[in-house]
Amino acid sequence: MEKILVITGDGGESYETLYAKHRLEEAGIEAVIAAPSQKLLNMVIHDFEPGWDTYVERKGYYVTSDIAFADVDPADYDAVLLIGGRAPEFLRNDPTVISIVQHFSNSDKFIFAICHGIQILVTAGLVRDKNITCYEHVKFEVTSCGGTFIGKDEAVRDGKIVTGQTWQSHPDFYRLVFECIEESK
Repeated sequence: MEKILVITGDGGESYETLYAKHRLEEAGIEAVIAAPSQKLLNMVIHDFEPGWDTYVERKGYYVTSDIAFADVDPADYDAVLLIGGRAPEFLRNDPTVISIVQHFSNSDKFIFAICHGIQILVTAGLVRDKNITCYEHVKFEVTSCGGTFIGKDEAVRDGKIVTGQTWQSHPDFYRLVFECIEESK
């Protein structure tokens, strides 16, 4: 596996995006960041604060996308990674994004998704009869669409789909991601 498409946009989780790009490139894998357009993206940081009932959102690092969704040929990539944050909330409504992700499923390629990135999997119709983990507040979407939510594990693999709960799941999530990459060689 040599080239992974990383899907995000404005409001994407900056730590998840940068960690993915740096970790994959450290391993010699090209990580191509795709967004609605090729531009400087406004990323966010979601964190958990004592006393808050939900996560808080702060401005994150800027990240430049490498390619616009309209210019992506999914056949050029070995796998896709769906980043969390707030971006998936609107990206799941983009028919091009859904088509891209479905191409990976139809081509029997790996799909990696973390946190709210699982919302894109749900819209793409890829969670039915699958064991999925995700941020706890995406659980209802997963179970309503026929998936089985696995809350006890930080990361879960079911066939060609690997899911992770949050950026706090990176060690377990990327352990599974790299097992898949190794398996594909």
